[in-house]
Amino acid sequence: MTESTLEWGSARDRTAIRRSGLSMPLRMALRDRVIATDRTVLDYGCGRGEDVRRLGHMQFDAYGWDPYYAPEGRREPADVVMLTYVLNVIEDVTERMETLRRAWSLTNKVLVVSCRLVWERAQVSGEERNDGILTSRDTFQHLFTTNELRVLVEDVTGQRCLSPTPGVVYVFRTDEDRLAYLARETIARHEWAISSDHASAIAEVISFAEAKGRPPLLEEIPPETAPLIAELTRSELIRLVQRSANPTRLADGTKRSTLDTLLYLGISIFNGRPRLSDLPVSVQADIRHCFSSYREACARADRLLLKIRDDTYIRGAMSNSVGKLTATALYTHRRAVPQMPVVLRLYEHCGSVAAGRPDEWNILKLDHRGRRVSWSSYPEFDKDPHPRLAWTFGVDMTNLESKHQSFEGRDNRPILHRKEEFVAPDDTYAAKYRRLTSAEVKAGLYTNPTLIGLEHGWEAELGRCGVELRGHRLVKRRSSNVGTANAAEQEHG
Repeated sequence: MTESTLEWGSARDRTAIRRSGLSMPLRMALRDRVIATDRTVLDYGCGRGEDVRRLGHMQFDAYGWDPYYAPEGRREPADVVMLTYVLNVIEDVTERMETLRRAWSLTNKVLVVSCRLVWERAQVSGEERNDGILTSRDTFQHLFTTNELRVLVEDVTGQRCLSPTPGVVYVFRTDEDRLAYLARETIARHEWAISSDHASAIAEVISFAEAKGRPPLLEEIPPETAPLIAELTRSELIRLVQRSANPTRLADGTKRSTLDTLLYLGISIFNGRPRLSDLPVSVQADIRHCFSSYREACARADRLLLKIRDDTYIRGAMSNSVGKLTATALYTHRRAVPQMPVVLRLYEHCGSVAAGRPDEWNILKLDHRGRRVSWSSYPEFDKDPHPRLAWTFGVDMTNLESKHQSFEGRDNRPILHRKEEFVAPDDTYAAKYRRLTSAEVKAGLYTNPTLIGLEHGWEAELGRCGVELRGHRLVKRRSSNVGTANAAEQEHG
């Protein structure tokens, strides 16, 4: 990004669109608590400044600079620097790198870089020019792959980056901030209820202990709760938990903390194994509680990473996991992912760190021959008895290349059957799904399994069997080629 619009090779100012709300990268940064009220924010290449104005309305200390719309804006170092859809409008590769370098030089804590991706090609009309597209409006777009974006940012900043969602990467200045972010992503947080007196505060301490398997540290107790139990020493707090907490729940909490910690340490190694003292205090506490030493915890995490490469081990883990196992992969609903073996959760997290986990997915696919992680979206999964596939996004773990496929708008989309196989047995809706599947089997709808994977084939089989769906109930068709036209409606399940 040059300071003079005269040096631009295209009308870059025309790419600054008006938005009705916050930009997607800004929403991600707020969601992930990368942006907080005690941090300054610089929008570098802010366009029309809409994100800056909205952050200001939300009481954030935010400011922006843009060579066309805000050339007199503040270009001062900030805790968080947003580089939002800037690199992809720059025609020159060297200038892209220099723009990224300048943004990084202004970053105190974290740089948030976002770019448009190659799967958006259908949305950009124009002719191929250099390594991008020159549109009829004389604007330029270089569409990145997720791997290309990651490599560019890492090469320029000299830091490993993390991707919260495809097309967005975070680059942290310090290990402390990066490790804190990873902890938020991988370790379940305890949500403290508001306490009004000593008794309710004690109840919350017990609830925390049963969730984590250990008493909370002072740093983990909310500021409004801590004064209510301030008279208790650490030893008294420990004895209170030992006396009052449910032993079974404590044991379950310890197991969860052990698995979450192994997951965290397995992912953190991709940026270099941190020292124990560099870890968030809550993670340090979990390690001391769940393992004999930090060395033991790291060794177990390393063994998990090695097992991801072991086809036999992965297949065994999948055979004992919640979800639907096929000849090539395991498919699991989003709600059931926390119940998967930790090695499979680590497998999924490795893919998400490399390419980003897309929003609004609900089915996870893990290949056990080769290594590929895919996330798919089946809208209305719980309401639609046989939801249609909207899109898939997958990353090949051997080369970190990703691919997005959209099925929306297609005439004959893939659909799901036997939904109970994707969720946990105790899932809220599992019993309803099982009843529907039983009725469909009884009606003969699964006699020709190769025909029912797509919408048209499924509709044909419904017609052949003379039935139709009303929500998650299977009933006879009122007017059908099978049976009489005036047959009374009859439920099969």
